[in-house]
Amino acid sequence: MDRTERFYKIDQMLQGGLSVSFAKLQESLGISRAQLKRDLTYMRDRFNAPIDYDRDSNGYRYGQQRSGPRYSLPGLWFSASEIHALLTMQHLLENLQPGLLTPHIKPLLARFAAILGSGDHSQEEVARRVRVLHMAARELKHEGFAVVATATLNRRRLKIRHYNRNEDRETERTISPQRLVHYRDNWYVDAWCHLRNDLRSFAVDAIRAAEPVDERAKDIPKAELDEILKGGYGIFGGKKVTWAKLRFSPRAARWVATQSWHSKQKSETDKGGSYILSLPYSNDRELIMDILKFGPDVEVLEPVALRKRVREQLAAAAKLYR
Repeated sequence: MDRTERFYKIDQMLQGGLSVSFAKLQESLGISRAQLKRDLTYMRDRFNAPIDYDRDSNGYRYGQQRSGPRYSLPGLWFSASEIHALLTMQHLLENLQPGLLTPHIKPLLARFAAILGSGDHSQEEVARRVRVLHMAARELKHEGFAVVATATLNRRRLKIRHYNRNEDRETERTISPQRLVHYRDNWYVDAWCHLRNDLRSFAVDAIRAAEPVDERAKDIPKAELDEILKGGYGIFGGKKVTWAKLRFSPRAARWVATQSWHSKQKSETDKGGSYILSLPYSNDRELIMDILKFGPDVEVLEPVALRKRVREQLAAAAKLYR
């Protein structure tokens, strides 16, 4: 039984108004005399619990409320292990995009800190023991994220000003946000674009302005969303899907064989130890980026068009090193 559970047990035993002996408390909690004394002191000092010692009955009971904050245990009661798990989860979420959640969960974290105190598993200790590394995460202002997230959950349309990095230009459009996606350290919103009359994925950091529209968002069935936006490779979706076939060297196979590149991928290992990976894609941009990371340890077998595109990229890169 951890400390928070002991506090709850002590509170239950004293609620009846009768005096409870030190020995009975100690036996019920299964702790040492010194630990029980520390727990009672902590409840008095931290929660302002009106725990009195009754000399006549040689026991403890709840007495008159002391001055200061009214005694009460936290409304949400978690065990220490559950709080540690929640603090770890909070730390991970905070590191997904610093600042996005802090204003909303700060009061809850303060309550957790009050329960845990400054022991070995405080919020600060969790932050020291959990390290999150980012790769190519783009800056995102939490105000803009909040507008997009609120509209998504409230099922409202958004008027946005979107920056297209490929074309280096901005366009204004109205979208019906369907869901938020966190992918490779960045946030995207899958949405119905009323300008293009089609489904699109927008990088939230590329939305330079967003304004809620007083009109209900157009709802797209999940099956249709998944078919169009999850059928391709990575963040790029599309209705037309082509299958790629890649052959990884035995050395690269030790890593790639344990990875999931696509939910519908197929794989096999040939007699020479090479790893053959087949997967669908609709836009080859991101797939080519991942293929190039493996350099000479991967070969595109099919289709011919993808093989040609990769060869052109490698040739262009080789020119830079002549």
